[in-house]
Order: sequence, then structure tokens, then C-alpha cells
Amino acid sequence: MATSPRNVERLPHDRSHLLCLTDGDRGPSRILLDSIDRWTSAMLADDLAKDKAEGGYIMGRVISKQSGVIAGRYVVNRMIERWFQSCSASWSVDEGQMVSEEELILSIEGPSEGVLRCERVVLNIIGRMSGIATETSEWLNTSGGLPVACTRKTEWGLLDKWAVHVGGGLTHRLNREDALMIKENDLATMEIEVSDESSAVAVAVNRLDFEKEASFCTVEVCNTKQAIEAAKAWSIWEASTSKLFQSGKSLHHFANASVAEAFARIECHYFINQGFFKNDGWMLDQIDTIRNIPAVIIQGRYDVVCPMYTAWDLHKKWPEADFHVIQDDGHSMTEDGIASKLVEYTDKFIDL
Repeated sequence: MATSPRNVERLPHDRSHLLCLTDGDRGPSRILLDSIDRWTSAMLADDLAKDKAEGGYIMGRVISKQSGVIAGRYVVNRMIERWFQSCSASWSVDEGQMVSEEELILSIEGPSEGVLRCERVVLNIIGRMSGIATETSEWLNTSGGLPVACTRKTEWGLLDKWAVHVGGGLTHRLNREDALMIKENDLATMEIEVSDESSAVAVAVNRLDFEKEASFCTVEVCNTKQAIEAAKAWSIWEASTSKLFQSGKSLHHFANASVAEAFARIECHYFINQGFFKNDGWMLDQIDTIRNIPAVIIQGRYDVVCPMYTAWDLHKKWPEADFHVIQDDGHSMTEDGIASKLVEYTDKFIDL
């Protein structure tokens, strides 16, 4: 699967689906293969290691010195396939498999010169990547269910991120363009003319193109005050989308620090967890559970929070419910047309 800037099919806490093929035979994606080729070619160049099909036929064995999670199989296979065609690797364990002390991991066969020239890089790859995978696995075992994610501060780039994935962790962003992150360095280059960093955070959030960036954006802050300013800016924007004709009074309500913090925490908690639904169509799939309950679907024609098509999809699945589109309203139940229709149906249902 290809990726592109801001192409957030899934939230970028985990982007492992971009590194591994999911159709047919599982294996490294083009993105990961390209990274493997770059890193292994550099490692081999530094070690002056080139294939040489000379010497007697030998077999070298890689045996674990301690228990752990094995990672690096794809990398080693790709390197040998591309750079050491006189040799072959035979694995005794799968990628991500737990091994015990003194367990055979793989055997490398070929001419002695070829095996000896590649063995050091092979050991470096397996040692580093398995170490990262094992450490990640151990952190997860002690985290009480809290996910573990790596950052872009990785020495071996996508190889390190893959190792974290193999150990059960989350890759987070694969590159700077994967999802927007506003940090102290970004603020310093934005030419924001304000007197303090907290105000700079608010200005930076207000400058965001939310239609483009809102799928996922991380704002790094240094203290609670900066976090609250970011929450205020986002909450006011979010509230501004709820009505077709917005009032300054209602928006001012979301500038309150307590309101903004609570609103931002609740909404973001549900957003990043996809509403805690098993899949996007889960509610529609469960409609039989409530099909025979008298109900009404009331939809604002200009609702940009829950767009018109969501109500139409619900109506098609649940034709037994009355369906009304309010022509001059947006999302909020306090808008005149929606409020009037809610009162009408409340009165209608009162004697059920």
C-alpha cells in the first residue's frame, strides 16, 4: 500500500500496515523494501563486504544467547538475496517468534568467503532488531495494557520501527509528512508575533487547515498553560462548525479553560479510538436491535459534523423511523428548526 503526505487511512499511532503487505503472501511492502536496501547497502559498504563465491562449502549457525523476540528475518533475507547470491539462509524461527536461550535461529550456507563476508552484518541486524522487539515486548508486558509507540528518533529509521511493530508496539509516524506535528521548532519558524509561547501555540492551532489536518495532528507543549491554549483554539473551531448561523456568545463559552479542556479531552478520546466501535458500520449493522422502537431521524441540511449522507445511510437501514431534513440548520440541537422538531416529536412520543 502506498502512502503520501497526510494520507491517514488509520491514525498514525500505528502505521505498520504501510510496512507489511496484507494481500496474498505476507511480506515487506515496497516502502520497507526500499528502506532495507538503503540501510543494508550502507552497512555492507562500511564493512567492505561483497559476495565472493570462493572457498569450501560451509554452514554457519546463529544461536540465541538469551530468550527474546526475533526480528530482522525480512531484512536478512532481502540482503542475502540481493547482495550475497552465493549464500542462502534457512530459518528455524518466524519473524516475531519467541526463542529461548541456546535456540537455533537460522543457518547460512555457501562458499566460506561469502558466508564470512556477510555474517557480521547479519548478526548486527538480528541483534539490534531482536533487541528492540524484545525490549518493546517487555515494556508491553509491564505497562498494564498501555500501548507503547516509538517516535521518529530512530537510528535505523523504518527498520527500527518495524522491530517495534514485531515486538507488539506502535510505529507512530513513519516520516515527517505522515501526519502533522507542531513542536517548539515549528513555532520558532512560523513568524508568530506574540509575547509568550502559550499564545504562539494558540495562533499555530488557529492557522491549521482543519479540513486537511484534522484527521490527526499532534501539538507538543511544555506545560499545562500551553495545552489549555491549544484546547481552547481547537474547541472554539469545533464549536463553530455546529451551527449554520453561529453566535459569538456560544463560541465564547468554549474559550473557558475548564470547558475547553473537558471538551477537547472527551472528543479526542473518542476520536482516536474510533468511538470504541468494532468497525465504521457497526451501528448500522446493529439496527435490528432497536428497529421496532418508535423513533425519528432529524438531520440539519447543512450539518458538517454529521454530514447529510450519514442520516441518509441510517434512514435506508431503518426506514421504520420517521425522517426529517431541516433545511436551514446545521448540527446543533439548539438551532430553531431542529429544536422545534425535537419538541414536536417529544410531544408525539409522550404517551407511548
